[in-house]
Amino acid sequence: MGEKRYTVTLKEIIDEFNLEAIHLPIDATKLLVNETEINRPGLQLIGFYEYFNNERIQIVGKTEFAYLTTLEEDVRRERLEMLFAQRVPALIITRELPYFPEMTDLAAQYETPLLRCRDSTSSFMSALIAYLNVHLAPRITRHGVLMEVCGEGMLILGERGVGKSETAVELIKRGHRLVADDAVEIRKVSNISLVGSSPENIRHFLELRGIGIVNARRLFGMGSVKVTEKIDLIVELEPWDTEKVYDRMGVDMNYTSILGVKVPVVTIPVKPGRNLAVILEVAAMNNRQKKMGYNAAQELLDSLGLESDKKEVVKKWDIY
Repeated sequence: MGEKRYTVTLKEIIDEFNLEAIHLPIDATKLLVNETEINRPGLQLIGFYEYFNNERIQIVGKTEFAYLTTLEEDVRRERLEMLFAQRVPALIITRELPYFPEMTDLAAQYETPLLRCRDSTSSFMSALIAYLNVHLAPRITRHGVLMEVCGEGMLILGERGVGKSETAVELIKRGHRLVADDAVEIRKVSNISLVGSSPENIRHFLELRGIGIVNARRLFGMGSVKVTEKIDLIVELEPWDTEKVYDRMGVDMNYTSILGVKVPVVTIPVKPGRNLAVILEVAAMNNRQKKMGYNAAQELLDSLGLESDKKEVVKKWDIY
C-alpha cells in the first residue's frame, strides 16, 4: 500500500505567515499543498529542469530577482513562462520585492498562485519548512494519555480502566501539563522526533469514570494544558500480574518503534496502594538522566564489580 499523503490548504499558509495574495486563481481554501520540501528556482530560471519537482512551493528571493533584472524583457518572460508552465502550487516572492508585470500575466494564464511576504528569504524558508514538516507529517492515532512531566513528553498507554486519566489528573494537580486524553495524534516531524497532540474537537477534555467529562483547562487553568509535546518516553500501565517478573534494575533498554522512530518504553504494574503519579515523575526524571548519559543501575553494577548484559528490545507500531 502506498504512503498516505496529507495536505494543507494554501489559505492556512497565507494566514500563518501573513502573505500578500497578488494573484489567486481560485479560493485559497481549495488549493492544496502536499510536499514538505520547497525550492528556490535559480537553476530553473536558466532553463535547467531535470529532477525538478513541480509539487514544491517556489521561492523567489533577492538573488533570483537580481538575476531576472539582468535579462531582456522577452528573455525574462520566456524564462518565467517555463517556470509557471510547470503549474507549481505557489510562487512566493520574499522581502516584499517588486514583481514583474509578466508575473501576474503568467500567473493568471497558468492558474498559479502568486504571493509575497516581507520576511527575508532564509528566515521565511526555515519557518515554512518547519510548518510543512508538522502539518504534512506521517501520523497515527493511539488510545492513551499524553502529558508533559518534568519537561519530558510522556505517552501513557494501557487498557481501558487501568487508570490513565486518573493518573493524569493527579499529575496535573502536581504541576504537570495535559496534552491529550483518550486519542493521541502522533506525527513524525523528523527522522528522530515524534510530536503528539489532541484532535481539536476533544482538546483538553478528560474522561473520569464515575464523574464524566471534565475540561482540564477550565478546572485547573491555562498552565495545566499544552497543545503539542515531543514524545520522549512511553509508559505502559498494566494490572499487576503475580506470575510476571518485572524489571527491578532498569539495565535492559526497551524501545517501541513508532513510524520508524525509537522511543524508550517502561512497563509499570498497577495495584492498589501504588502512587502512580510519583512513580511517573521518577520515570520522567530518570529518562532525562539516561539521555544525559547517566544510568543509576549501571553505576550500581559498576560499584559492585558486576558486569551487565544489556539488551535492546524494540516493538514496532506500523503506520498502516
